[in-house]
Amino acid sequence: MLGNGEIIISIKLIAIDIDGTLVNSQKKLTEKVKQTINQATKNNIRVVLCTGRPISGVRKLLKELDLDNQDNQYVICFGGAVVQTTAGKIISSQPITYQNYLELEKLARKLNLHFHAISEDRIYTANRDIGYYTVYESTLVSLGISYRTPAEMSNIRLIKAMFIDDQVILDKALSNWEPFAKLENNLVFTKSAPFYLEANAKGVNKGNALSKLGAVLGITSTEIMAIGDEQNDLSMIKYAGTGVAMGNAIEQIKEMANVITDDNDHDGVATAIEKYAL
Repeated sequence: MLGNGEIIISIKLIAIDIDGTLVNSQKKLTEKVKQTINQATKNNIRVVLCTGRPISGVRKLLKELDLDNQDNQYVICFGGAVVQTTAGKIISSQPITYQNYLELEKLARKLNLHFHAISEDRIYTANRDIGYYTVYESTLVSLGISYRTPAEMSNIRLIKAMFIDDQVILDKALSNWEPFAKLENNLVFTKSAPFYLEANAKGVNKGNALSKLGAVLGITSTEIMAIGDEQNDLSMIKYAGTGVAMGNAIEQIKEMANVITDDNDHDGVATAIEKYAL
């Protein structure tokens, strides 16, 4: 909680989104952000990257922050579907089912949207015309792409799926929510970028993942700071005692947050940590 700009309860864990938050517009960590996070860890504050990316898309950043391959450091991946140590031990995992995949893939074809699904180590698409954003995601998270027909996917353990298309095309498809609403008994949909709509198993979100990790570590929500910018960060902004919106965050995040920091091109993460955690 905040009072007159001060933290009343000391922060023991800082949950940080990656894209649009931790990294700048060039997808890089600035020296200021790295130095501030290093100071937080030296002060025995756990820093947990919370992202829609798989672990392969986080390793480079974890190494830069001296958090990689450790039994007592943690990361939340796939939008909250996987909670694990940075050394690889799984704390919690909630994949989608093959039936979920079939329903999502069918909807993508019906709406003529590019679509892919992701396992822990690969991206799969049933579209021979591989979408631009599938290639972009592959590069971003360091995963290869495989073409597979829906029938060939039955024995592949998928963590999440994504509708991926130009913002205008995707927003037009989403303007009629009814086809997606029919799947919400078993799935949850979140926007993680203007060109991404992610589908996870129902109950999966960053806030629930933080709750599970907090229970393991004996850390309460009031002792957690969460920093984010997009719709898929909303649950952790709500859950944390100190919710921080980036200056570049969508309005929904800014309205929910306790405070607003600078944008991701002006070291907003570092500003927030210095002001409210150190």
